[in-house]
Amino acid sequence: METQPFFTFTSHIDGKNAKVSVYKDRIEWIKPRGVSSGKLTAGVLTAGVSLLATGFKNGKSGTEMIPVKSMSSVTTSRDGLLNSKVSVITSGNTVDFRVSHSEAAKVKEVLTQLILGTHPTQQSNDSAPAPQAPAPRAPAAAPVAQGDVMEQLTKLGELKAAGIITEAEFESKKTELLGRL
Repeated sequence: METQPFFTFTSHIDGKNAKVSVYKDRIEWIKPRGVSSGKLTAGVLTAGVSLLATGFKNGKSGTEMIPVKSMSSVTTSRDGLLNSKVSVITSGNTVDFRVSHSEAAKVKEVLTQLILGTHPTQQSNDSAPAPQAPAPRAPAAAPVAQGDVMEQLTKLGELKAAGIITEAEFESKKTELLGRL
């Protein structure tokens, strides 16, 4: 797995800003831990006793990841005056990333290229088509035995006599067969 993303953006996911990193084989995002407004209010009203008892944690932080191979499509739609919603549809879920209108087109383009396998990061040197070997040469014609030529000439004469081939066709083929001797 790669350690450096080739594209990053900040998105609003599930009510929190998340840093989204795009790799050639996956999308990852980190949601930061934070103190809920309810916990902060309770802490202020109880002079901090509530915060001491329960701690500052429980901000539902974490890292999530979607493999590119499980993504089936990407759509965009306007989501207010300033943002657009980029929806990544996977085999079992839909994940919405809220980004600025100007950034939505770029995010959609990058993700679509990843799904289609056409993004430049997915093209590696070893996947270039191998040079083709030269086409095998046709084997040299084996020397034709005189008996074979004589048999063919006899059959050719019979075809001419039966009216199946014309005199010109007979002469042309006869010259060719005699040239093999």
